[in-house]
Amino acid sequence: MTDASHARTELLERRLSLVTALSALNAEALKWTQFLGAIEMDILRMELELGRDGASEQLVRDLHGAERSADGIRNALSDCEERIAAVEQQVDEVDRLLAEAGRE
Repeated sequence: MTDASHARTELLERRLSLVTALSALNAEALKWTQFLGAIEMDILRMELELGRDGASEQLVRDLHGAERSADGIRNALSDCEERIAAVEQQVDEVDRLLAEAGRE
């Protein structure tokens, strides 16, 4: 195997690894998005109940707890999206290197 073909093989292996990581991160982002949707439905339900029945201490505590959970989920989703963007940039760089290697 020539040095050029060895380098190309390493780049292809790196790209495969990055695409695998990207797939896992996208699955994680979907999980966080589903969690967020569920908690937002709970928040909406509690807000409607507050408007309809008035505020009980327990309902207000539950609502505040759900809002804190939603904030945590939003932070986790944002972090995941940042990691996705970083891996996508790495894939782009590997693709650029592969294109250069193909011209040599």
